[in-house]
Amino acid sequence: MISTAIGAAVLWILFRWSKLEPADLWSSWKRLSLGAALSAFAVHVAIYVVRSQRFRVLLPVAHRPSSAAMLAISAAHNLAAYVLPAKTGEMTLVMYLRSHSGVPAAQGLAALLVSRLLDLATLCLLLALAMIYLVTSRPDSTPVWFWAFAVALLATAAFLMLLSARSDVLVRSAAWIARVFGLASWNIGLRMLARAEELSLALRQAPAGRVLWIAAAQSMAMWFGIFIFYSILARSFGLPPELGLADAAFGSSLVVLSNLLPINSFAGFGTQEGGWVLGFGLLGVPRDLALSTGFGVHLAQLASTIVLGICGHVAMGWLPGRAAAVGANADTPGNGLG
Repeated sequence: MISTAIGAAVLWILFRWSKLEPADLWSSWKRLSLGAALSAFAVHVAIYVVRSQRFRVLLPVAHRPSSAAMLAISAAHNLAAYVLPAKTGEMTLVMYLRSHSGVPAAQGLAALLVSRLLDLATLCLLLALAMIYLVTSRPDSTPVWFWAFAVALLATAAFLMLLSARSDVLVRSAAWIARVFGLASWNIGLRMLARAEELSLALRQAPAGRVLWIAAAQSMAMWFGIFIFYSILARSFGLPPELGLADAAFGSSLVVLSNLLPINSFAGFGTQEGGWVLGFGLLGVPRDLALSTGFGVHLAQLASTIVLGICGHVAMGWLPGRAAAVGANADTPGNGLG
């Protein structure tokens, strides 16, 4: 309720600030051609395929679902992660992996954690490269502070990449801090620390080395696809054609970062538009045009996500799973989070 109220307030402020009229939104929507919509949807499907294979690579070989099952689970999870407020939908990946394919909860959570670290590392890297390109190609119209921000992002990307290789250290550090503050004196604290130990063990057993580099390469391909997806829709909804892929990468990166906030509302309404207006506003796009295109892109993305998510849920019910075969083992001590 709090996140939805915040999203509604942000959206109201943006519409008041930009002086955008409903007719402007309709004019923006009329610009979207069928060819552009189908192209964006095809790119979206390709992103889903790569994302599902990355999840699959990050799972131990003994627990990997089939490629088709992983695609269905990933699509269903992405719908929940995108639509449910305050990032509560993220944990559906662990639930779906466990219920459909018998993947222990600790292994599923480990794959989710590493994938999110890789996402952040790749996003920081590509955002830094986009800012460097913008500041070197347009020195007169790009803020000088882009340089400092880009350097900081490159350092952050390197740190997150290292952390993705040893994310068990992050979990163990959090558990140590919890013990220092007396969490172990409570029954719920003891249960949480036990689950943290299982997760840390799962992270140490997770694929690493060459497999992690494969996952990093898949992350790079996936994020290039995301920027292309946003670029196709942004131009179709009326952003100036001179804004290229680097501009789309910069503007949409702030959209993604705003949606990572734990206060994002239902389907990201408000926070996503705020990130879009801020990102493209820094590139000189008028705020009314930025808001109209951002709102249109958001609705198109939501529609595509709903279609693919429904297909994923239907496919999960149709494809054979391994949960029945391994369900008894999944509940034994040490095999999951319980």
